[in-house]
Amino acid sequence: MAGLVLKGIGKSFGPVEVLRGIDLDVADGEFVVFVGPSGCGKSTLLRVIAGLEEVTSGTILIDGQDVTTERAAERGLAMVFQSYALYPHMSVYRNIAFALENMRLPPAEIEARVRRAATMLRLTDYLDRKPGALSGGQRQRVAIGRAVVRDPKIFLFDEPLSNLDAELRVATRKELAGLHAEIGGTMIYVTHDQVEAMTLANRIVVLNKGRIEQVGTPLELYNRPANLFVAGFIGSPRMNFIRGQVTPEGRLVTPDGKVTLPLPAGHAPGAEITLGIRPEHVLPAGGEAPDAILTVDLVEKLGSEAYLYGTLADGTALTLRSPLEDPARRGDSLPIRFERQRLHLFDAAGLAIRP
Repeated sequence: MAGLVLKGIGKSFGPVEVLRGIDLDVADGEFVVFVGPSGCGKSTLLRVIAGLEEVTSGTILIDGQDVTTERAAERGLAMVFQSYALYPHMSVYRNIAFALENMRLPPAEIEARVRRAATMLRLTDYLDRKPGALSGGQRQRVAIGRAVVRDPKIFLFDEPLSNLDAELRVATRKELAGLHAEIGGTMIYVTHDQVEAMTLANRIVVLNKGRIEQVGTPLELYNRPANLFVAGFIGSPRMNFIRGQVTPEGRLVTPDGKVTLPLPAGHAPGAEITLGIRPEHVLPAGGEAPDAILTVDLVEKLGSEAYLYGTLADGTALTLRSPLEDPARRGDSLPIRFERQRLHLFDAAGLAIRP
């Protein structure tokens, strides 16, 4: 296995700049996930690493060697695509073994590698079947098996679970996590699914408009987002945002003056501030003085918990997580309070204000 270093990576398609000055270090054996909205450049960045796209600027180092100008076949990487791309006329065994046969490896070594991968991915009972006789999850495991047998320096995954239904996604996600734990390989994974990112990654790279917004562990991004974009992107439901200005009394007041909220000390009067608070940190006021009144628009019951969606007096949308026994209903006016130690503050430029 190997580490990866990206230095100043830029990629343009004609006048359209897709990647802008990407700098990133991926350690040997690390599982790194690229996330971001559609069109942010995450799949393009993966293809640049793979050698399927040429960089416009910058340098790519794999295991300390400059591979920027090397062809994809020379980089020693293996890529698993969103589509399974299996050969329908070949058995599972032949699909997994095909790349090794092209490498002219001895038959005994091919047999050993295929059997090992099949055991690891629970495909031993399906080696004689054709892809058409497999489920979607089994086909994806075959695609992963083709990558595993090559013993690559780095595994690259481009949204490999997006074609699976919800139950299969969960099962295959567990298998991927187990695979990484077993072989300890360096893995780079692209997804738009936050749950996949949060559960699989050692570190997450959040991309937006071709730039890296923040790199960190899942909990670092969730608990200490660097800016409004990351705060709103990581977490489902998303973080609540309330915009306003700081009053001389040290409170946040919305532009129409209908909502005022307490702030930690130290903010200059008149400063524009955005307060962020996650749904699980918005609580019914109970017997305490409320910070705001929420008019409930929708109650979404999820079995073990419920989410209440509503609006504050100034029209700001707000979501809170509630236990199912909570009596709130559509149209209710619910006094709420915010956990003081869980507030996130952002300046006028959208950058996090650290205490």
